[in-house]
Amino acid sequence: MGYARACSVALVGVEGVVVEVQADLEPGVAAFTLVGLPDKSLIESRDRVRAAVVNSGAEWPQKKLTVGLSPASVPKSGSGFDLAVACAVLGAAERIDPAAIADVVMIGELGLDGRVRPVRGVLPAVLAAAEAGYQQVVVPEQTAGEAALVPGISVLGVRSLRQLIAILCDEPVPDEPVDDRGRPDAMLAGLMVPGTGLGAGLASPRGEGHTPDLADVAGQLRPRKALEVAAAGGHHLLFSGPPGAGKTMLAERLSAVLPPLTRQESLEVTAVHSVAGILPPGEPLVSRAPYCAPHHSATMQSLVGGGNGMPRPGAVSLAHRGILFLDEAPEFSGKALDALRQPLESGHVVVARAAGVVRLPARFLMVLAANPCPCGRHSLTGAGCECPPSVVRRYQARLSGPLLDRVDLRVEVEPVDRAALLEQGGRGEPTAVVAARVREARARAAERLAGTPWTTNSEVPGHELRTRLLAAPGALAAAERDLERGLLTARGLDRVLRVAWTVADLRGAPRPEAQDIAVALELRTGIQRGAPMEMGAL
Repeated sequence: MGYARACSVALVGVEGVVVEVQADLEPGVAAFTLVGLPDKSLIESRDRVRAAVVNSGAEWPQKKLTVGLSPASVPKSGSGFDLAVACAVLGAAERIDPAAIADVVMIGELGLDGRVRPVRGVLPAVLAAAEAGYQQVVVPEQTAGEAALVPGISVLGVRSLRQLIAILCDEPVPDEPVDDRGRPDAMLAGLMVPGTGLGAGLASPRGEGHTPDLADVAGQLRPRKALEVAAAGGHHLLFSGPPGAGKTMLAERLSAVLPPLTRQESLEVTAVHSVAGILPPGEPLVSRAPYCAPHHSATMQSLVGGGNGMPRPGAVSLAHRGILFLDEAPEFSGKALDALRQPLESGHVVVARAAGVVRLPARFLMVLAANPCPCGRHSLTGAGCECPPSVVRRYQARLSGPLLDRVDLRVEVEPVDRAALLEQGGRGEPTAVVAARVREARARAAERLAGTPWTTNSEVPGHELRTRLLAAPGALAAAERDLERGLLTARGLDRVLRVAWTVADLRGAPRPEAQDIAVALELRTGIQRGAPMEMGAL
């Protein structure tokens, strides 16, 4: 009787579970049995592994073969177990030393010719292996750079099964020809799922090679300042106004204002994008804040996550540590919009399905854009809006009160007048200048919040703002009056304090003054309070 084991990783959402792949050979009629709660694609690995082993020059054992995936209670899906199954079988057949593979984690799909094809989710799988104490992993050559992002683990990238057999047996490693005929590498097809990357731009929102600049925006002093405050503190933002006023144009320029991701944030974002299949080949680490802009016909499952079997990341997870832009927000279904309430507060989403429960990261900056009515002309003087008042109320009510209460900044975007639009020398500040102020403000916030679990002002709980991080004496008088009049809720007061701290950080002040509270109240309620909004005035 022959026995061997290797290791692989099963992904549950963006978290991994190390799976022990055990192979057992017994005398009897030649058969191949795979147990351990595999899905359809994993059951098909029996034929892929047999053909790959034979075409790699090894002999397939003509005995009763049983392959078990332990723990058996964890659902396993995907083709990433092929490499571990093949090595366990060869170890049981004594083609390779069973001790050489016992503590090696192997991830990869096998082609019928023995080539090792890349699979999605390599980074979270290697992270799970490192957390479990494993020090060696074998991955496809194309994803070796992604696996090498995990510190303290040895990564071996292989191109074929015959290469891996030669390495494990200390034999000469054969050369594998590379297809260099100028066409796209077919081996990378498994990394990118067609259609999943649309609107989840790792590139700029306008496409490759074009970086939108804030200097292109004519006028719009108040919305520009709200955009800067949102980027500096991570505050959610609502732009409302008629069509053509520049709401989408402003939102597309927010990603360039945000600071680059830290190392930990980059690993979190890369893990989600690797599982979702939108990580571009050749770019193993995402360093820019992602920008996700789903269409208003998106379902609740596509926003928060779901799908058949184990839930997959939705738009809120693809926008983790970045921007989720909902253009034409009232056109989204009420069910989909209300599903955003929990991730807006907690920074993660828990999706429960019959196949299991998955916890996905979802700490994003939400930007909403809305028209005042179905025709968009309700707020314009003399524009001829024919929408009845009941239709206008019903349209605006699609953004529910509890959802809007979680939005820190609500700004009315007025139409651009002719003078601002046609003026040649009146361009506003470029993105680089605004981004520099945002980085300085975030550095001040990070220094103040050092030693706490929070990094931006939008994450600080209200209790801390009212007990430890206090504003200047008498600065909250206006906010307290609004709270007594019912213009602010208790959550709204906490969010005003968070915005005021961000405004103070942009000014370089040690704590919020009365004018900072006035700016925060004006940006939240829309009521004019005479606060300075000019460029650089903060």
